[in-house]
Amino acid sequence: MPRLEDTYKNQIVPQMIERFGYRNKMAVPGLKKIVINMGLGEGVQDHKIIEESMNELALIAGQRPAVTKSKKAIANFKLKKGVAVGCKVTLRKDIMYEFLDRLISVAIPRIRDFRGLNPRSFDGRGNYAFGLIEHAVFPEIDIDKITSSKGMDIVIQTSSETDDEARELLKLFGMPFRVIPQKN
Repeated sequence: MPRLEDTYKNQIVPQMIERFGYRNKMAVPGLKKIVINMGLGEGVQDHKIIEESMNELALIAGQRPAVTKSKKAIANFKLKKGVAVGCKVTLRKDIMYEFLDRLISVAIPRIRDFRGLNPRSFDGRGNYAFGLIEHAVFPEIDIDKITSSKGMDIVIQTSSETDDEARELLKLFGMPFRVIPQKN
């Protein structure tokens, strides 16, 4: 069992029951899935960028990514329908907990000039999304072999009904949210 999953079952669930007054531990929200997406607009001209990004994303996630293709043609971007424009991977269960553990404890602390994640990036249904500018913050990526810097979007889907429940859940997991001063 992953370390973060054990922490969830033994520490986070009792704290969430105490904070929100759930009737049983099955009502406590948890993590459903994590989706990592790399949009690669420059991959339209050079297919090697897509392949390289897929290999790097596979190293980061521990699972083979799927190629995302354009849905329609846009002449201004020299984009045809069905051309590979990125890659994504959906993580669930043990792999999801392992990735979140590495993200919180290793990757996020390596971000230069990091002041915390935005606590307002919830969608109203308990899902949290944020972006990383540099994929080299993950220790699996060999910095010497990187040809170009690539960003990624990370979406954490929870089973909570409200953003407050999801925010508290992610705080208990150790997500480093930035403190935003309240306006009076």
